[in-house]
This record gives sequence, C-alpha cells and structure tokens, in this order.
Amino acid sequence: MNLLKYLSVYLVSMVKFLWGPLTGISLGLSYFETVLLTVAGMMTSVVVFSVVGKAVSEWYSRRQRAKQKPRFTKKNRRIVQVWTRFGVSGVAFLTPLLFTPIFGTIVAALLGAPRKLIFIHMLWSAVFWSATLTLMVFEFGDVVAEYL
Repeated sequence: MNLLKYLSVYLVSMVKFLWGPLTGISLGLSYFETVLLTVAGMMTSVVVFSVVGKAVSEWYSRRQRAKQKPRFTKKNRRIVQVWTRFGVSGVAFLTPLLFTPIFGTIVAALLGAPRKLIFIHMLWSAVFWSATLTLMVFEFGDVVAEYL
C-alpha cells in the first residue's frame, strides 16, 4: 500500500510540483518521505525533458507557426525577461511555483542553457521548494482546512 502512496506523490510531482506536498500529506506520508518523493518527481521530469527539450520546443514552435499564433505573447515576454535578468537560476527558482517542471525545463533548454546547469539549478530549486512547501503544508494545513 505504501508503494502506491509513494508512486502517487512521485507522479503528481512530475507533472505539477505544487501538488506533491499536498498529495503526500493527504496520504499520510511523513515530512521526509514527502520531500524526497517531490524532489524525485521533479528531477525525473527535468532529466527526461532536458534530453528531449530541444526537440519538444522545436515541435511546439512549428505547431504555433502552423496555427499562426503570435510568437511573442505576454507570457513569453515575461519568461524572456526573467531569463535575461536571472538566467537559469531564475527560471529554476520560479519553476516549482509558476511553471510545471516540464515547462521550466523546456524553457531552460530552449533558451540555450547547458544540460549540466539545468540539472544543478533545478535540483537546488526542487530541494528548497519541496522542503519549504511541505513544511508549510504540515504546519498550516489544518488552519487552511478550517476555512475550506
């Protein structure tokens, strides 16, 4: 039964990081288990999509051009501003909060970051945000649940 719980947190964290701590706590996992599984889920996405990130970004660009969608949307401009100002570390820092691990990794790969830097920065970001968000859910989850 624990394997199913672990797998749930791991898979959720691969797709949407913020749901990892919430899923872990709701399934009754410990703080440490939740942090480790959330980091593992995000880093799996980072590894997979940093390898295929260029190909995915090229496919996405072709698809957008075929649909005749504008290249520079408000969202794209913000991403480029963060990249210009903070580089890989800025994108990595914001990935768990604003992006999905998949999208953040593809953005970093698309904008030309070396794979090694993507791994390093996404790892510290995953550890920091997983520990912080899981702690917040553990400490304040009951307070929030009262208002829901």
